[in-house]
Amino acid sequence: MTSMRILVGSVYGGALLTARAIKESLEAEGHRVTVLEHPVLEDITGNEDALLVCTSTTGQGEVPANLLPFYVDLRDRLPQQPGRPFGVIVLGDSSYGDTFCGAGDLMEEALSETAARKVGDTLRIDALETMEPEAEALPWVRQWLTQL
Repeated sequence: MTSMRILVGSVYGGALLTARAIKESLEAEGHRVTVLEHPVLEDITGNEDALLVCTSTTGQGEVPANLLPFYVDLRDRLPQQPGRPFGVIVLGDSSYGDTFCGAGDLMEEALSETAARKVGDTLRIDALETMEPEAEALPWVRQWLTQL
């Protein structure tokens, strides 16, 4: 079974609830899942678990406040993670146009700069179309796991 760490960026709780639903579902299937609401670099440097970013987007495509210190530290220190698998689930609002799901793009770019390996396509969940993001996230995560 897979061990993974979910890096959560949440403003109003949607991304956190989605991460918790993923954890509950996958743990019932025998996977080990750690949800990190306030991640720090040390959460990813002392292990080889797969990484899953589950974040909402704030303002003009920005990383939420609880994930921002991790993001800034990641960009500043660039701890090398060669080949480490990661995926991205990002919640946003398509009415924001070009900045729709921008936090996911920022996290993907930062992780790629550490030589981590992106697995699968980013799941972009539009708040204008989906009231329960976990309903889209759970099937996506199961497919993502098969690609690790």
